[in-house]
Amino acid sequence: MHHISSSHLSIERIGEILANNEKIELSAEAIERIERCRKYLDDKIKKCDHPIYGITTGFGSLCNISIGEQDLSTLQKNLVMSHACGCGDTIDPEIVRIMLLTKVMSLSFGNSGVCVATVQRLVDFFNMDILPVVYSLGSLGASGDLSPLANLCLPLLGLGEVLYKGQRRPAAEVLKECNLEPLELTSKEGLALLNGTQFMSSHAVFAILKARRLSKLADKIGALSLDVFDGRIDPFGDEVNAVRPHPGQLQTARAVRSHLSGSEMINRPEKAVQDPYSFRCMPQVHGAFKDTLAYVTKVIEIEINSPTDNPTIFPDEDIIVSAGNFHGEPIALPMDFLCLAISELSSISERRIYRLISGSRGLPSFLVACPGLNSGFMIPQYAAASIVNQSKGLCWPTSCDSIPSSQGQEDHVSMGANSATKLVRVADNTERVLAIELFNAAQALDLRRPLRTSPELEAWVAEFRKEVPFVDNDTVMYTLIDKSINFIRNHAD
Repeated sequence: MHHISSSHLSIERIGEILANNEKIELSAEAIERIERCRKYLDDKIKKCDHPIYGITTGFGSLCNISIGEQDLSTLQKNLVMSHACGCGDTIDPEIVRIMLLTKVMSLSFGNSGVCVATVQRLVDFFNMDILPVVYSLGSLGASGDLSPLANLCLPLLGLGEVLYKGQRRPAAEVLKECNLEPLELTSKEGLALLNGTQFMSSHAVFAILKARRLSKLADKIGALSLDVFDGRIDPFGDEVNAVRPHPGQLQTARAVRSHLSGSEMINRPEKAVQDPYSFRCMPQVHGAFKDTLAYVTKVIEIEINSPTDNPTIFPDEDIIVSAGNFHGEPIALPMDFLCLAISELSSISERRIYRLISGSRGLPSFLVACPGLNSGFMIPQYAAASIVNQSKGLCWPTSCDSIPSSQGQEDHVSMGANSATKLVRVADNTERVLAIELFNAAQALDLRRPLRTSPELEAWVAEFRKEVPFVDNDTVMYTLIDKSINFIRNHAD
């Protein structure tokens, strides 16, 4: 059980909660903060003689229209319904789980004015695996992730759809089945639910968790490729990498050396004087990715440990501030940065694939007997190149664009939601390319027999061979690529 409190919630901890299918619970501290803020807001509405944005007024450019006390609840329900304009593909259910968790976290700080019952319902959804259907398109990444968060929260009201027990169903049906009554929102609650960056940040968390795994895999697979290519270990020494002390560079060099410890091949004499960049520069390229990942992780962890709705309520200071903590710029820029960095992992991986099939350094052309009669591993490299090309196109930063909305009131937006969704796509693409590289490198290793690589890599390839066979002659390759992808998803270590 994970208790929602003011304690720092790390991305690593989120990964543990998801992997272990842990339940969550509001701590007494969180409940007290939420209740205190709600009481303050109720008292403020009764006493206040001027409009309070989004609470007693309309939204966006409608902020100058006052709403009567009798309509405050209707205002919030209308907001959720009207803003649920998601389009495109539905997002990964695991990302929806992260959205629920991070939304609970954001509301738990006691700056949002929601009722405990509303936050508890989000907790219930998470624990009962009632996952709202959320779409990939529709958010501008400012004013919060309005559209996707509206789709996330519609089911609280008995509206919209959810994924439950593997089936997509109307939310009203599932609520009835689970003995949950639809919520009646009070003042400010709809706005608190819809304002926020949880769509963006949850995609970032999902991508970071995958990126950490891919970083380790890239070093491990790259080490195997270096060995079977008959490459040199010299560029991976501490001396040459310590004089340019980027942390990720030194970390990568040491990882590659560790993976190759005890290899028969890596220390053979009569090596080529120099290896291509895709092998020799792994510390610099993989290392730059590691450093980028560390930076982005720091930024995203700040985000998920912050209230990001608007207006922000400060009971102790007797202040309600309409500001811009929903604006996605602080995370849109880093997500675009990470997208570029993770794409480079696939770019350099594809180059190593190309080298392995090139017919050089004693390996047969396309890693197969009887080239000509057999095409062997020719087209897996095409597939990798195609994937890399798509990722390069997705690396165009969406955060450099802004399209004004709400009649000009919201005249600069981050487009961070699109940064987030394409980041996940590029991470998935990189996983596919690394799987193709392992497919090629394992084939090359078997062609080097009786020579052996390190005990660690021999054991790993032996596990790989239980699922993906050596290719003697041409066969249907897409199924083997798919098996390779599944292997690295389940055998990162």
